[in-house]
Amino acid sequence: MKKLLTLGAALLSLTFSASAQKMASCCARPAGNLSASATEAFAMLATDKDFSGGHDSPLPYVYEGAGQEITFKTPDGSTGKGFEIKSAKSSNKYLFVIHEWWGLNDYIKKEAATFAAELPGVNVIAVDLYDGKVATTPEDAGKYMGEVKTERAVAILKGAQMYAGPKAQLASIGWCFGGGWSLQEALLGGKQTVGCVMYYGMPEKDVAKLKTLNSDVLGIFASQDKWISPEVVAQFKKDMSSAGKSLTVESYDADHAFANPSNPKYKKEDARKAHEHALAYLRGRFKVKV
Repeated sequence: MKKLLTLGAALLSLTFSASAQKMASCCARPAGNLSASATEAFAMLATDKDFSGGHDSPLPYVYEGAGQEITFKTPDGSTGKGFEIKSAKSSNKYLFVIHEWWGLNDYIKKEAATFAAELPGVNVIAVDLYDGKVATTPEDAGKYMGEVKTERAVAILKGAQMYAGPKAQLASIGWCFGGGWSLQEALLGGKQTVGCVMYYGMPEKDVAKLKTLNSDVLGIFASQDKWISPEVVAQFKKDMSSAGKSLTVESYDADHAFANPSNPKYKKEDARKAHEHALAYLRGRFKVKV
């Protein structure tokens, strides 16, 4: 995520992590509450005043670049939505970009376009887990995030996978809310998954599920994050090790959502470095030559 710097230009831009949110969230109950799934634990933050109170509404921005709205069938008998930027040449490589708590807004579309430009030969789809709802206030964002049902979100991601096709190579990236779901997408993708980047998102705590991962994971975290804290990250490391899976952790001396240019705690240089690592990771997994 990259260009929110002007007029908020890309809620998660230039850095792989613009999550237009100060997300005092992502994991308010992180280490504890092991009975709840990762996604359920995250959803609990919807009513956390500290979480919602720390997010400024995104600045107005209209994306006018390449790409198109798409719909696809979902296995629950409904349809899902997304925004796709196709590769200039035919390709079976797909990057799923997963939005933070605001929803699939124009900032995310801009972010998807940035990745498409940086990853030639890769189709990029920003997947809509809010079924068309887009928040412009913290109140609505919390409401929409809290309304996300795990079963529906899973159906949407599976629908996106079916849209990509059974021979597609899949990777995902997301921030906070989307960071946690990026990891879930990697799990759902099975043998088609080639990579996963999660920016300060809720880790999966079920080691049995982690054992099914087909790829390694790049996790980008902040040492001052009160929600996805160093303790949460340390437990994630242990769980991934127990599962026999590879996890690379990039930790920055920063606060939650440090890579989001609209966040008062944005750290430009750390965000740039994180983006470079995330981009190099994805290029390697997709075998992109530049």
